[in-house]
Amino acid sequence: MRRIPVALLATFTLALGLSACGSDDDGGGSGGTAAKPTNCTNKIVKEDAPRVLVWAWYPNMAKVVDNFNNQHTDVQVCWTNAGQGQPEYEKFQTAISAKKGAPDVIMLEADQLVGFEIQDALVDLAPFGANDVKKNFSEGAWKDVSQGEAVYAIPVDGGPMALIYRTDVFKKYGITSPPKTWDEYAQQAAKVKAAGGPVFGDFGSNVPAVTTALMIQKGAVPFVYDLADKQNITVKLDDQATKDVLTYWGELVKKGLVGKEDQFTTDYIAGMVGGKYATYVSAAWAPGYLTGSGVGAGKDKGKFAVAPLPQWDPASPVSVNWGGSAFAVTSQAADKALAAKVAMGIYADEASLEDGWKTQTIFPLNQGVLKSDEFVNAKVDFFGGQTANKDVYIPAENAYKGAVYSPFTVYYYAQLQAQIVKINAGKTTGEQAAVDLQKQITEYARSQGFTVR
Repeated sequence: MRRIPVALLATFTLALGLSACGSDDDGGGSGGTAAKPTNCTNKIVKEDAPRVLVWAWYPNMAKVVDNFNNQHTDVQVCWTNAGQGQPEYEKFQTAISAKKGAPDVIMLEADQLVGFEIQDALVDLAPFGANDVKKNFSEGAWKDVSQGEAVYAIPVDGGPMALIYRTDVFKKYGITSPPKTWDEYAQQAAKVKAAGGPVFGDFGSNVPAVTTALMIQKGAVPFVYDLADKQNITVKLDDQATKDVLTYWGELVKKGLVGKEDQFTTDYIAGMVGGKYATYVSAAWAPGYLTGSGVGAGKDKGKFAVAPLPQWDPASPVSVNWGGSAFAVTSQAADKALAAKVAMGIYADEASLEDGWKTQTIFPLNQGVLKSDEFVNAKVDFFGGQTANKDVYIPAENAYKGAVYSPFTVYYYAQLQAQIVKINAGKTTGEQAAVDLQKQITEYARSQGFTVR
């Protein structure tokens, strides 16, 4: 799930030339062989083994850690939940600035990696054998955690995007099949509205990652950045693809065909339950989140299905991703080789992966799971027994080619969010929003010491 609060902005200092992270001997390491962390949430199975401190927030992390510790005598994971997303990132940033207090291994969302990589806060795992597990992941999943030959994290879960829809709403208003293109989406939205039906979807400002994914699907390349060339970045947010996507959704809002509510709120969930929205553009992790929020548990049970994400150009289909997390080793790790072993091994065993996907905690990126008969042919209760993995999500994941993220994802998301608010309020157009966004992000990048190409 992706929610990037603006409050995180103040925690990042990206000025080039600063190396905010400590070395092995600066006293910053929390675990490894230098010292044994004692604030473990979990039980340590082998007391005399070295410990690696891990920060992670997966809901089933307790089981995952127990699985790892029970299978290893040479290392033990000492796990703590330092917060989900923003709270954890803030604590990590504080530790980077202080040059102490970071964990050995940290769970990070893929689009946040570069912001920490540029501060030398993460370790290149390639020298520690990361490429030995590369075969376990798709091209796109691996690209999201890599910079050239360097590998900065080991993927666990992802968010291939698709279109969730209400079968009862579609049936009531004569929609015989889900839209295959965004043009069809708009046409069906108009048909439902004309018949007095609910809004077809939602253009919430608080999910800028979704809008960015749809921009990329249209052909936009918002950023070109290579960590090997830290100073230079290409920013392209005023291109025609970005303008088209923002205009498209702005027009749907203007015509009353989609809502403009923030997602993940109580009101939004109530709307999902009550059939206020005919569709939900989301990721493979959505069924688990929705079920946990009470969707599909009452009168709306069995009313949902999923289809491939509509395409801008059906002749050239593009798969995009929303969310996904990985395990990285921090530069403060006392024993980086041992920490790398944990990063590569945790949430990688069969029992943990099975628990993760069966409880819908994760959409696994491990190809061993994605190709297993049990996962491929699983009938998803939330979708009324539909084989959603086989029909939609696995093809979408395998077709995903990865994305290039900027070193200031949080700032970018905040500015895009502000532009969407203005679009939804009728205070700007999609085209103007793209022009303004280009100016804002370019100015910010230059203020941080980047040369914008």
